[in-house]
Amino acid sequence: MYLTATSRIHELTPEERAVYATLTPARLPEHVAIIMDGNGRWAGLRSLKRFLGHQQGAKSVQLVTEAASRIGLPWLTLYAFSLENNLRRPRAEVTFLMRLLRSYLESNLQRMMDNNVRIRYIGRTHELPPEVQEKMQWAAEATARNTGTTLTLALNYGARSEMVDAFRGLAAEMKLKGLSPDRITEEDVHRHLYTAHMPDPDLLIRTSGEMRISNYLLWQIAYTEIFVTERFWPDFRGIHLLEAIAAYQRRERRYGGLGEAEREDQSAGEEMTEAARTSR
Repeated sequence: MYLTATSRIHELTPEERAVYATLTPARLPEHVAIIMDGNGRWAGLRSLKRFLGHQQGAKSVQLVTEAASRIGLPWLTLYAFSLENNLRRPRAEVTFLMRLLRSYLESNLQRMMDNNVRIRYIGRTHELPPEVQEKMQWAAEATARNTGTTLTLALNYGARSEMVDAFRGLAAEMKLKGLSPDRITEEDVHRHLYTAHMPDPDLLIRTSGEMRISNYLLWQIAYTEIFVTERFWPDFRGIHLLEAIAAYQRRERRYGGLGEAEREDQSAGEEMTEAARTSR
């Protein structure tokens, strides 16, 4: 399907190739979203400072992104920094995370270029420090011509704030065009979301075992398959992405309809009813 010549399966580790061999390439998800959770707990279990957990988590970002690029995954979206993080975390930690983001972009730009990765962002990024915004724009412009995996970082992001921003934009559009609110469609809302340029996620992965969505892509994950792992994000690698995709491929996506077995049962029931009717 969308598996292209940009796929570089031979660059996977032997362990990753073993898992990849169990997959059906034509049924790879088009878009994987990840809630990267557990940096602080990972550090706490090792009696380390929280910032060391964040540093290790940044390494996981690059390793997982490279695995995604090697299998030809078109879209990878990572929940990097929430609106709630910005409002509720200690300012010292927020400041460190902003420095870490700048450092990540600087030190990994060449690896993104080598892996044909394009970087984008969603969220209220205009509220981030100017020097961070400048570095983000620098990385986005440098990778804009890359044609492989699009890595999207959700920064100062919250799904409810995204919908508020979308509704504000839509309301302004409706007023400008003089349209009645009863003409609003789901597609109109979609056009004003931060993610209007990308498909909805097929698979959502959450690390650290927490069973929450945490205000992430609430509109977009209406029919997304969810995979939760107990593994903390700093320990998450490309092989674990592939294992999550393997679990995804074992599921039957229904989109509110019937599964294959249910359709067969329904068809058999209808045939029996028709046979009983015609035998009268």
